Amino acid sequence: MILPSVLDAMAHTPLVELERIRQNLGLEGRILAKLDYLLPGFSKKDRAARQTIQDALADGNLMPGQTVVELTSGNMGTGLAIVCAVLGHPFVAVMSEGNSPERARMMRSLAAEVVLVPQAPGGRTGEVSGADLALVEQAAQALTIERKAFRADQFQRRANTLAHESGTAPEIWSQSDGTVTAFCDFAGSGGTLGGCARFFVPKGVRCYVVEPDNPQHPIQGGGYNMEHLTHLSGTTLAGTVTVSGDDAINHARLLAQQEGVFGGFSSGANLAGAVQLLQGPERGGTVAIVICDSGLKYLSTDLWGTP
Repeated sequence: MILPSVLDAMAHTPLVELERIRQNLGLEGRILAKLDYLLPGFSKKDRAARQTIQDALADGNLMPGQTVVELTSGNMGTGLAIVCAVLGHPFVAVMSEGNSPERARMMRSLAAEVVLVPQAPGGRTGEVSGADLALVEQAAQALTIERKAFRADQFQRRANTLAHESGTAPEIWSQSDGTVTAFCDFAGSGGTLGGCARFFVPKGVRCYVVEPDNPQHPIQGGGYNMEHLTHLSGTTLAGTVTVSGDDAINHARLLAQQEGVFGGFSSGANLAGAVQLLQGPERGGTVAIVICDSGLKYLSTDLWGTP
């Protein structure tokens, strides 16, 4: 089948059972991994990017040829860069200098303008804090006004959750023949977890948020204050799974070395969360996770050893 554009490839990723990891760790149950790192922008955010722009065009909030601006750690920005390139919109990505440089280079290669915002005092490269994110938000707001742009606003727009409620979760459910009993996800904007929970919870699937164990962590693109995540408001969650930066790194390496799945920090965090669940409250069940983005986006970091 020939697709009309790359936008039509932003869905229907494989679901893979992590059987080797299950056996090697002696787990009771199954872990199913949704390989969204295989999407065109190498991350799950392609889904939300496409939904956001298509919905905005449909309801008139985005005019033909209008500039799009967004705060991003790099993944939503990459997805938006692709969508905007195909649909003819200039795109400006606003990102903290603390994020890995591979993301900025990829967005620029996709015709995006990338504005890098210095980190807050005391910030460390590779670790983006809530204070860093606040500075990026200020810059994004100013640029939106200056350019008379459309703000994609992944933290607020319903399209972010809808992409996963109507896409990611139903795909997992269908591919697993309805056998999933639990789902966990590292919360960035909260769109994936919030959207999937809206689909899964009515079906009896227990949904958990994966959170870092402290504010100083290397898991880029998330771990912000959950109280401010609009997409999780009113969402029924079964609990929280806490992981350390080392947990995320070790499990990302485990994914690559034992399953050949080359994910990033948050993918490792999701696997670490799923392992904890099968060792505890979800023992014997089937836990689904998303491989959020590609390990290629972290070659300059210490995820794979000394850069």
